[in-house]
Amino acid sequence: MDLNDIRLFVQVARAGSFAAAARRLGMPANTVSRRVGELEAQLRTRLLYRSTRKLSLTGAGQAFFERCAPAVDGVLAASQELVDHRRAPQGRVRIAAPAGFFDLFPLDWIAEFLREHPRMRLEFVLDDARSDLIAEGIDAAFRAGSAVDAGVTLWRTLWSESFRLYASPAYLAARGIPARLSDLGRHDCLTVSSPTGQAVWVLQGRRGREQVAVAGRFAANNVQVLRQAALAGLGIAQLPSTLARADVAAGGLLEVLAEYRRDGADLHVVVAGRGPVPLAVRAFIEFAERRLRERRAD
Repeated sequence: MDLNDIRLFVQVARAGSFAAAARRLGMPANTVSRRVGELEAQLRTRLLYRSTRKLSLTGAGQAFFERCAPAVDGVLAASQELVDHRRAPQGRVRIAAPAGFFDLFPLDWIAEFLREHPRMRLEFVLDDARSDLIAEGIDAAFRAGSAVDAGVTLWRTLWSESFRLYASPAYLAARGIPARLSDLGRHDCLTVSSPTGQAVWVLQGRRGREQVAVAGRFAANNVQVLRQAALAGLGIAQLPSTLARADVAAGGLLEVLAEYRRDGADLHVVVAGRGPVPLAVRAFIEFAERRLRERRAD
């Protein structure tokens, strides 16, 4: 039995089609299909159900995949480590990140990284909407909140933190400081844009989860814009504590209702698929992780 055919089968099972697997492997789709068929003939077992629209695993195929995939990944990882040890990172790396990523990650750091790795090129796709890593050819993505969806693997969590409530001193002087969660219903709250214009904030407090209906005259779908609106005195905003820390230190924002928080401001890095992470991708992720952790510790 040709172990390369088993590797092809694992890639096909993960990609869900011969064409997608062939693109990843740089092979003709008909070659991939033929070799998986030869593997089935050797095993005398059908591994895949084929139709004009999609592929799915048979029961035997699912069992075979679950046994073989970890071994294939281990062999690929070992060979990748040997290759990586002998060469410097090079090539293009495409990275997806939220629109405000460079407010957190200074471009000076990018310049430093590119000086250290002259054979690398970085491309950023900045959007608060989640990118489809495989469809868009993204190597890695920085994601806030929930990390993982179909087709991606959590590389690591850079940090975990909470959203807190903040407002400018000028706003609080004019409107008063809320003493209870229910007081937010009488304040201008800076919310995430929605078709209905309505919002309910669910927060964790001393008595567990509580919720309050809020409204305001300004909404946006970008956390940096909500931060700027809070600094401008437009209302009370939910912001990640790391994002607001410098503004609090400078006196531009004050925390309100400090006993309340909303979890989910975590920052993760995810990568496409489940195989070995290329050296160039790994080099940038590890550099970014080191710089971000240093910044948070300051």
